[in-house]
Amino acid sequence: MTVSKPHSPSFFNFNFKMKHPKGLYLLFATEMWERFSYYGMRGLLVLYLTKSFLEGGFGFSDKDASLIYGIFTGLVYFTPLIGGWLADNYIGQRRAITIGAITMMCGQFCLFYETSLTFLYTGLTLLIIGNGFFKPNISVIVGNLYEPNDIRKDAAYTIFYMGINTGALLAPLLSGYAAEEYGYRYGFLVACIGMLLGLIVYQSLGNKYLGDLCKTPQIKSSTGKQNDTPLTREEKDRIMVILVFVIFSIFFFAGFEQAGSSMTLYTEKYIDRDIYGFTIPTVWFQSINPLFIVILAPILSSRWQRLASDGKEPDIPTKMSIGMILLGLGFLVLVFAVMQRGGDIADESIKANILFMIFTYLFHTLGELCLSPIGLSMVSKLSPVKLASLMMGCWLLSSFFANTLGGLLASYTDSWGAGVIFKFLCIFSILMGLLLFSLRKWLLKKSYGLLDSSTPKKS
Repeated sequence: MTVSKPHSPSFFNFNFKMKHPKGLYLLFATEMWERFSYYGMRGLLVLYLTKSFLEGGFGFSDKDASLIYGIFTGLVYFTPLIGGWLADNYIGQRRAITIGAITMMCGQFCLFYETSLTFLYTGLTLLIIGNGFFKPNISVIVGNLYEPNDIRKDAAYTIFYMGINTGALLAPLLSGYAAEEYGYRYGFLVACIGMLLGLIVYQSLGNKYLGDLCKTPQIKSSTGKQNDTPLTREEKDRIMVILVFVIFSIFFFAGFEQAGSSMTLYTEKYIDRDIYGFTIPTVWFQSINPLFIVILAPILSSRWQRLASDGKEPDIPTKMSIGMILLGLGFLVLVFAVMQRGGDIADESIKANILFMIFTYLFHTLGELCLSPIGLSMVSKLSPVKLASLMMGCWLLSSFFANTLGGLLASYTDSWGAGVIFKFLCIFSILMGLLLFSLRKWLLKKSYGLLDSSTPKKS
């Protein structure tokens, strides 16, 4: 199967002006179900760990639960470095995705099967391993649907990102409902079923819509022989640019992933969740971010394409700088929530308005859309072909450090106070955004024009 070439403008969903290959929507559906599985589990994890044994949990302290959460979500994004390398060198992206899906399905089943530390740690370990095979390689296949400098690539990754967040939107609602009604184990069973559905979709339609794309390891040439050609100076410079963005994404996701730890615990204790007599389950708040993404992603993607056609689209460093600043503004909203309660007081009867949390998620979502899908596109554009999955793994590796750092930071919420944590993240994120913008010209120079989104490039 050959990569897709640009089409002339035509009707497309969400008012996108260019058609995309059908394989993109297969990968959209596969990733949607995998993320449904992951976020269904992730939304329950901290609550599952902190609830008492009689309530169906393990009775961990908030600090220990936050550390376990941070280590788990960190390792989930460390293993893609290994999975990407194995796919590039030995098994190919397509086979790696199948291996990863089966492994993650087994992990979710372990969490469902029995409430014990043995099955807890076995399940989490299988999820960590499975994600390493799955996550970097499906993102690489999206990029390989297009020629290297196809101007549709940013839009394609934003569409793909909608698949991620459609799954993330549905997961806390369905898994959360099952957990509330039948116990946490059944929330994990719903997540397991989601992964099974994703595997069925991928296996049944993969050959039809993807052909032979990415079945062969990328490091081999079309003759099947090992590609030992040394990297050029330009390729080395572009790898250096990727690594710079990896460093900044660590800081972004260390703040962003507070959604599953300190922000979840703050919502549980200090946000007024009662609406006309109905108490919104805490886990449902995990659906706010993906809901905003499903609503805003097509609008933003369409906007990027219109600006690109006019030669006015912001370059990738600018977009990602804006994302960092928006993250900081989201934490500023939470600082105001703490102030409304009178500071970091322990009295759980004094609640902050629910709108503070909703607007925080809105700012964080806008920041995420400016950074995360754009980052996937950036890695796809800059990576040498034979190192595509490995470099995608490096990009995802940033989340390993970010989640570990974020979990460590969240573990100090009780001793330092949520207000201190939120204020620090607000100031730090904005400063990092300004620093990234100051490096803009250097990054554009070292990317040899590939990050200048406003000018379509010929392949």
